[in-house]
Amino acid sequence: MAHHLHASVTASVSELKKNPMGTVAAGEGFPVAILNRNEPAFYCVPAKAYEAMLERLEDLELNAIADAREGQAIHKVSLDEL
Repeated sequence: MAHHLHASVTASVSELKKNPMGTVAAGEGFPVAILNRNEPAFYCVPAKAYEAMLERLEDLELNAIADAREGQAIHKVSLDEL
């Protein structure tokens, strides 16, 4: 069965067990596809890349909220009213 890999670097579960930090470093800051019996089992994502993904997702969610509110009435409020 064919699989789409979303990483340019792959490693086996055995390689990951032998040298976890070396496996992460092999991706040079990008995700590493971890294969089990030549099928992708999961992606090993460095902390900085994971944090950047979460920030990007949050930005997309906030943009969707802002887009949904476009055209709604604006209610002016003073700081004292808050």
